[in-house]
Amino acid sequence: MQRRVVLTRPIAQAEPLASRIRALGREVEVLPLLEITPLPDQAPLHNALASLASYQLVAFVSPNAIDAAFAHIPEWPQGLQAAVVGEGSRQALLAKGVPESQIASPADPAHSDTEHLLQALDLPALHGAKVLIVRGESGRELMADSFRAAGAEVSVLPAYRRAVPQLTPALAERLTALAALPADWIITSSEALRGLVGLLKELNKLTIVASLQHHHLIVPHPRIAETARDLGFPNVTLTGSGDERVLAALQSRP
Repeated sequence: MQRRVVLTRPIAQAEPLASRIRALGREVEVLPLLEITPLPDQAPLHNALASLASYQLVAFVSPNAIDAAFAHIPEWPQGLQAAVVGEGSRQALLAKGVPESQIASPADPAHSDTEHLLQALDLPALHGAKVLIVRGESGRELMADSFRAAGAEVSVLPAYRRAVPQLTPALAERLTALAALPADWIITSSEALRGLVGLLKELNKLTIVASLQHHHLIVPHPRIAETARDLGFPNVTLTGSGDERVLAALQSRP
């Protein structure tokens, strides 16, 4: 009997991959471990994006950033360069109508992170340029710091809020049931994985945490794999960015 797949992406990005996993004949449980919500005050986001054409580069840190921003972008400015760190974000921009020639991303899609995006960009050419980074309310500062070090004028624009879901009785019941049976867990952020362990500890059932550490984790990035090992998960497959690599990892599993 094939193992169940637990997909922990935020709900807005979960269903396309869930459908492809079901097409493989696998049972999928969609369990978002991060809730993505709009900022209460949309005025700063709307106002900043109204002058989008004044920037030379706009970097989006995630598909969530793209979705939040494009609620205020009627049309992508002609010639404006965009930058993304992952294949999911690149596909999201293409779906919004941004020309492929105007999207910069890591040269190797298997390495989806800020470090590899910075290697793919001509940083000296950004000296004196206006750069906008669209992200959640918090995040790594490496991208902004690197652009500033190159001499760019950088603005960081919060576009959404993310949080680990509250431990309701219904969620407690689902977590308890999912931890009881071996599964392949698709984990797409370190924050989500830490949140999962925190929720299980909040249940005060250390046996659930221990049993989950015997499950198999599928992760797209070395940082998430390192987080998993730090949290005591020994069975981790690192795929690189993109749904195709996740699906290939699942197909290689019995």
